[in-house]
Amino acid sequence: MRIAALFIVGATSLAPSLLLAQPIELVSGGATITATAPGKGVAEHATVLTAATVKAVDAAQRSVTLEGPGGDIVTLPVGPEVENFAQIRAGDLVVVRFLEAVALELKKHGTAKRELTERSATETARPSERPSGIVTREVHVVADVIAILPQSQTVRLRGPTRIVDLRVNDPEQFKLVEVGDQVEATYTEAVAVSVEPAQKPLSSAP
Repeated sequence: MRIAALFIVGATSLAPSLLLAQPIELVSGGATITATAPGKGVAEHATVLTAATVKAVDAAQRSVTLEGPGGDIVTLPVGPEVENFAQIRAGDLVVVRFLEAVALELKKHGTAKRELTERSATETARPSERPSGIVTREVHVVADVIAILPQSQTVRLRGPTRIVDLRVNDPEQFKLVEVGDQVEATYTEAVAVSVEPAQKPLSSAP
């Protein structure tokens, strides 16, 4: 019930620990990279999770009772920052949508400093809208190509904090990479949490 709890007390409470890990983990974890141009590729993954059903709303106590997918029941206070509390009804769904994407670009004989930079943003619903919140995070990584492994069609990258192996499925893209090149990866993730009417069909992507 942690996701629901974080939402009910306010979207600004959505913690980075809910977000997915690092750019290369999306790629090396099995996502398919689609080539968009020579030396460039993207991968995306989206998931929708119905975290809980609203069983009861106590306007006097400003609390809601939620039932999780496993049948667990919990009653949670709703913080004053959720201005549209009155719109929550029994039967509503607390829905969590995850989106992660990574864009890779090969820099031939790049000389940029290996680095990892990160920025995040939070957006909450306006008073006239149903309760919702979105947290986005963008991570930018510059890594050096330190080895080419032809048998496994893998490129070994040294980033600012660790070394990872990146498999390049496209043979034509793999031929472009050489030791001494650099790879820039921009990783974007978003977690959107919303209270939605039970009869509303859920989208398959954020």
